[in-house]
Amino acid sequence: MAKNNIYTMSFASIYPHYITKAEKKGRTKEEVDEIIRWLTGYSQEEFEEQLKKENNFETFFKEAPQLNPSRDLIKGVVCGVRVENIEEPLMKEIRYLDKLIDELAKGKTMDKILRK
Repeated sequence: MAKNNIYTMSFASIYPHYITKAEKKGRTKEEVDEIIRWLTGYSQEEFEEQLKKENNFETFFKEAPQLNPSRDLIKGVVCGVRVENIEEPLMKEIRYLDKLIDELAKGKTMDKILRK
């Protein structure tokens, strides 16, 4: 089975779009970074190193130090699909991130986004 194109895309090439989406709604790059660190377990330094390496999404998530165990609390629709119904593991991780960025752009508080 062929890999989805997003798997081979550089995470660093998509990251600015996450920031733009957030900033258009009055949120910050720092909040985007906090969400990514919460989801993946990267420190800020490790995350910045991932961006420099221009790793693809597959490698970015594969190398994540500790995927947050609370990520399964992320529910809802992103790109017309319920994230909790996605079966393919990597696509699920990508859509979790998309959903969190959507929530940020929609004005949710960081406590709610980070499932605290």
